Amino acid sequence: MEPMDLGGKSVEKIFYEANFIRDLGIRLEKVGAGTCETSLEVQERLRQQHGFVHGGVVATMADHTAGGAARSISGARDVLTVEFKINYLRPAIGDRLRCTASVLRAGRSMIVAEALVFAHNAGKEDLVAKLTETLFVVENPKERATPRLR
Repeated sequence: MEPMDLGGKSVEKIFYEANFIRDLGIRLEKVGAGTCETSLEVQERLRQQHGFVHGGVVATMADHTAGGAARSISGARDVLTVEFKINYLRPAIGDRLRCTASVLRAGRSMIVAEALVFAHNAGKEDLVAKLTETLFVVENPKERATPRLR
């Protein structure tokens, strides 16, 4: 992985402290100001019944990578996904996925990012999905999640 600044250290933390991301095997490859790149070696357990990488795996990779791009520029504050839209462009066939993400617009309280997921198969790379998402910039995510009494 390339050397990172403080924004990169924040991104590294959200990857290595996320149990589900570790369980899937998604690896952080590069971080820049407003950008993030990840990879995933495809295992049989990540495929659906037709042999394609499961759409949930592709969506999780795209969501977390876009979150990494957003976190790289949010300063001391964290980010939480508010919503996303994903287009599956073709089946994810191959032995490796690569995802690149970048911030499209960064505000004080909301960030919009996009992610592209590519599948490597037989020496060729194909774009398999595109995600656009909105993230909320928050000081203390756990505090925001506390149920409120009416």
